[in-house]
Amino acid sequence: MTNLDMTKLAIEALEEKQGRDIKVIDIHDVSVIADYFIIANGTNQNQVQAMVDNVEEKLGRAGFVPKQIEGARSSSWVLMDYGDLIVHIFDEENRLFYDLERIWRDGKVMDPEDLQG
Repeated sequence: MTNLDMTKLAIEALEEKQGRDIKVIDIHDVSVIADYFIIANGTNQNQVQAMVDNVEEKLGRAGFVPKQIEGARSSSWVLMDYGDLIVHIFDEENRLFYDLERIWRDGKVMDPEDLQG
């Protein structure tokens, strides 16, 4: 499986748990830390955790193990580091506050729907 396949699986996992405003940013030309960022948010802490659990389960079944997961069960921002893919899952308030889309604006924003085709 490619990095793009891993990214598609993570998007599916987020969508299954009604993740909101899912964005994919291709950062491979602007950073060495990863190829893709996924940024999504949930409406509350329980949904954020359900999204995290589903991403971990779905990617795990495909053989992808996170290098690190930052953020506690009660966290409003969880970062899942899969090497070439980093998944950021926020609650709504913290997503607006940290505004990663602005910070990584030099990356190429990709429409998740286009990746699914």
